[in-house]
Amino acid sequence: MNTNTDKIRELNDDFRTNLFRKCENTLLNLSQMVSCLPTTEQIQILDKVAKFNDFNEGNNPHAENDFGKVSYNGQDYFFKIDYYDNDLKYHSLNPADPTQTIRILTIMHVSEY
Repeated sequence: MNTNTDKIRELNDDFRTNLFRKCENTLLNLSQMVSCLPTTEQIQILDKVAKFNDFNEGNNPHAENDFGKVSYNGQDYFFKIDYYDNDLKYHSLNPADPTQTIRILTIMHVSEY
């Protein structure tokens, strides 16, 4: 594994597993269906995303731990981390560098994909 991939994975894991604390250069985006759920249910879904560890070749081909699917209350939800520049206009040129990357974690109901 190259060091950039290792660093990207480390930053993604830190963001995802610490959703309940403020992280610099990160944003959380909840889809319409998720944001319309009661807050207690949103928190349960966020907790499942934070604890997710079933990364495999099918959902993690680049070994960056940036995508997964969790289930809550009989419903499935996708999460995805994307990398943007500091102006949120373009993809980051170097997602391994947190000073030039804003990570956005989107959580959506599978039907919204």
